[in-house]
Amino acid sequence: MVAAAKLRKAQMRIMQVRPYSEKLSTILSHLSEAATNGLAHPFFEKREVKKRTLVLVTSDRGFCGSFNSNLIRRANNWLADKKEENIELVLVGKKGLDFYKRRPWHIAESFLDWSGNLDYAKARSLVDLLTGRFLDGETDEISVIYTQFLSTARYQIVDVPYLPVESLDGGQKEEEKKSHFDYIFEPSPEAIFTDIMPKYALTKMITALADSFASEHGTRMMAMGSATKNAGEMIDALTLQYNKARQAAITKELLEIVSGAEALKG
Repeated sequence: MVAAAKLRKAQMRIMQVRPYSEKLSTILSHLSEAATNGLAHPFFEKREVKKRTLVLVTSDRGFCGSFNSNLIRRANNWLADKKEENIELVLVGKKGLDFYKRRPWHIAESFLDWSGNLDYAKARSLVDLLTGRFLDGETDEISVIYTQFLSTARYQIVDVPYLPVESLDGGQKEEEKKSHFDYIFEPSPEAIFTDIMPKYALTKMITALADSFASEHGTRMMAMGSATKNAGEMIDALTLQYNKARQAAITKELLEIVSGAEALKG
C-alpha cells in the first residue's frame, strides 16, 4: 500500500517532467538548425575518449524483486565491454554502492538516501558534478544506466549518452526537420545556448531519476503483492496441516480412552 501511494506520486511527477523535457529538446533542436554560423557549446564537444564515466541509478532499499540485480547486471555488461578503458563510476542509490565498493572499479562519487523520492537539490549537485568533470576534462564521455518507466508492471533498462550531447532532434519526424524556422536571435545563438544547456542537462537527469524511482515503486508494489499472496497461501497450508495433526491427536486420544474402557469391562 505504501509503494502504491508512492507510485501514484511518481507517475504524476513523470507526467509533469516528460512533456517539459521533450519540448525543451524540440526548442533546442529548432534553434540549432536556425543558427547559420553553427554552435560551439562545450556540451557538444566530442574529443578523444581517454576516460569514461558511468552513472548507475539503483535504489536505496531492497524488497523490489529483481530491480537492482537487473540494473547491476546491465552495468557489469557495459563495464565488461570497455574493461580495457579508464572508467569511473558515479553511483546513485545505496544498492549500487554496496555492490561496487567491493569491486575493483573506481567510484568517483555516490549519492545516497533518496528513499525513492526526487530531491531536486541533490539532483542539481549530481548534474553539477558531472558537467564540471566534463568541462574540466576529467572525463571525456558520460553515460547513464537507469530504468525507463513503461507501466506499473513494466520497465525498460536503458543506457543513454549524457555528455557530450549527441542529438537534439527532440523526436521530430522527417517532415518536421525539413521545415524552415526563421528565428531572430537576441542577443546571440551562443549566449542563448550558454543559458539553456545547463537547464537541458538538469532536465535530462531529472527525467531519468523520475523514471527510475517510478519503476522502483512499481516493482516494489508488485513484489510486495506477490510476497503477501505467497505468505497467505503458506499460512493457509500450515493452518490446514496443523488442524489435521490436531484432529489426528484428538482421534488417537479418543481411541485410547475407548480402548481403556473396553478393557475395564472385559
